[in-house]
Amino acid sequence: MDLIKTIEEGQKRPGAQAFNVGDTVKVYFKIVEGKTERIQIFEGVVLCMKNAGARRSFTVRKTSFGVGVERIFPINSPRIVKVEVVRPGKVRRAKLYYLRDRVGKKAKVKQLVGGAVAAAVAARNARAEAAAHQKEVEIKAEQKAEHEAAAAAAKK
Repeated sequence: MDLIKTIEEGQKRPGAQAFNVGDTVKVYFKIVEGKTERIQIFEGVVLCMKNAGARRSFTVRKTSFGVGVERIFPINSPRIVKVEVVRPGKVRRAKLYYLRDRVGKKAKVKQLVGGAVAAAVAARNARAEAAAHQKEVEIKAEQKAEHEAAAAAAKK
């Protein structure tokens, strides 16, 4: 068991953001299409959090053109650039599956309000932005090193 836990700890993404069920979030997700990469934003309400450790995942639901769309994201995925909290939600459940049956204003989640809450959300988003920027710098440095190695190999 200790071997499995040590492997999982190594696979955890540093700077993974803390958010809760009921929060409205923007998930910045990297899409790879052939050689090109782009970042797609998926904004919706966090319905549930499942599992623990490196296998932890969360489900986000949004309504697109009148149709409910859900997507499951692994928290420690290297394709998630950042998760930004738009509105913190006030809920009393761990799983919000009942939102699937609701339409219109009934499908909304109450917003958590207050000065301390706004400051906490701003701090969370700042940490997520810093972690995303650090990750981007590391990726660019890695790509530059690969490019220089390929150029050196081409000269020889």
